[in-house]
Amino acid sequence: MNLQPTTFTLSPQLKVCGLTKPDQIQELIAMSVDFLGFIFYEKSPRYVLNHLSLEEISTIEHRGKVGVFVNEETDVILKIVQQAGLNFVQLHGDESNDYIIELKQKLNPEVGIIKAIRVGNDASENKNKITQAFTSNLQPVTYYLFDTDSKAFGGTGEQFDWNILNEFEIPLPYFLSGGISEDNIRNIETLQQQPLALDINSKFETEPGSKNIERIKKFKNLFQ
Repeated sequence: MNLQPTTFTLSPQLKVCGLTKPDQIQELIAMSVDFLGFIFYEKSPRYVLNHLSLEEISTIEHRGKVGVFVNEETDVILKIVQQAGLNFVQLHGDESNDYIIELKQKLNPEVGIIKAIRVGNDASENKNKITQAFTSNLQPVTYYLFDTDSKAFGGTGEQFDWNILNEFEIPLPYFLSGGISEDNIRNIETLQQQPLALDINSKFETEPGSKNIERIKKFKNLFQ
């Protein structure tokens, strides 16, 4: 693992997803992590409500609390956002444009929406999926997030081919996710449009939901 100082001129923000432990959350806040990700997908091994209540999440003082949802009913999302005090809703499933518009109309205007675009191995399918997302009337979306496609809807620790992003003019700031680590992060310099934030998860865990805080700290320092 190469943790030697870099010559990065970029300084992307950092999102740590799949959080479940209060002490680790406080350590991440202390090191000024920009976004804290909580997964509200019951099939995920990082399903936050197996560890923390909505009330406990609401007491976390941070401006970048992100709730991750997969094909969830809008009323359920609204309830969780309100009771947990979330700042962003990340839609990581197959939510339609109409669904996103409806959700945005119901949400507090201050709550942003992050729409995930899952990138797989089929180049033609990827291009169609991305083109469709970019040409849809998605004004309600605040940010895009690109992640590796999987039946588990993320958390694979695998990287997709970032080169596909250079084939498009991305109309919104975006998060880059999917197997990001110290070993491949230099490839970020090949992206014509740089990500607003890097989204890390399973590569920085000792087990699902338990983060390696020291490793995250070293990773974050690569961009200081």
